[in-house]
Amino acid sequence: MGRWEPNARGRLAEAALELYVERGYEQTTVAEIATRAGLTERTFFRHFADKREVLFSGSDALREHLVNSVAGAPDSAAPIDAVAAALESVGVLFREGRERSLRRQAVITANAELRERELIKLASLSAAVADALRRRGVADPAASLAAEAGVAVFKVAFERWADGPGEPDLSQLIRESFDELKAVTAGR
Repeated sequence: MGRWEPNARGRLAEAALELYVERGYEQTTVAEIATRAGLTERTFFRHFADKREVLFSGSDALREHLVNSVAGAPDSAAPIDAVAAALESVGVLFREGRERSLRRQAVITANAELRERELIKLASLSAAVADALRRRGVADPAASLAAEAGVAVFKVAFERWADGPGEPDLSQLIRESFDELKAVTAGR
């Protein structure tokens, strides 16, 4: 591919993921990623701060989606229900990119530095959701508890989805996991 072709960011992300799966995250260099994508290192750094950020470049969009979904929940929705609806809506975003998500998760799972970065991302999502709940008038600790519980449910549901055959879909697994959380907290 020539350097002038469109979607440099997407090409770099796909090249990086391919190399991380083939060679390992630690063994892959930015130069190799750029070469695989048919681009230059300079172009890589226009799009990503470092090779780790290729795997986390969707975090801002995910955070924005969750915050907007919580903000748009009906006024009558309980905090945990607003969070549940927001997280269920995320499942649709993952439906199309299941294979990419699974490859990304395998790379992250194989590397301690990336697992740490994933935990930071989840903490950031939780803080953003808690802030969205506070803007809806939910006081602490309820806002923080609902956000933290929601992110924990998402994490468990995502792991089930990644380990399973893809059915049921992520949205359904999130819904089932919230139901399980409610059953656990109700003492059933």
